[in-house]
Amino acid sequence: MDLKEIQNLIKFVSNSGVAEVKLEMDDVKITIRTTLETTAPEPTYVQQLPAQAPVQQIIATPAAPASAPVAAAPVAEDSKFVTIKSPMIGTFYRKPSPDKPMFVEVGTSISKGDVLCVVEAMKLFNEIESEISGKIVKILVDDMSPVEFDQPLFLVDPS
Repeated sequence: MDLKEIQNLIKFVSNSGVAEVKLEMDDVKITIRTTLETTAPEPTYVQQLPAQAPVQQIIATPAAPASAPVAAAPVAEDSKFVTIKSPMIGTFYRKPSPDKPMFVEVGTSISKGDVLCVVEAMKLFNEIESEISGKIVKILVDDMSPVEFDQPLFLVDPS
């Protein structure tokens, strides 16, 4: 058996997914062991998760007691508001063009079908219309900021 045949055998065994092959011929004994490549990344992935968790806990632990009472009140207040979310990924604009006024401001009364903003996606400017009537309580995104799909844009008081 020459070197080329042995190399071809190694390639064949590694591509077949077999863990071990033993070959005995006359005066030659060959054992080829392969390790599955899918088993190596798993331990690395599992080891990374515990390393990240303590870092998050260290950061969250000091901040949690200070912000817990403050965060509890806005959550209760926000529950009565309706969130208007972005229907697409793009760039958020509060006005139709740089020389025009804003579509809405905090405190603006809106009705169903009113244009609230524009989201530019792939050079197309998409007007985002209100699906409810009410009053703008909070604008959650800065003008000319990138937005993600389903990202909250406005809080509206429907009452």
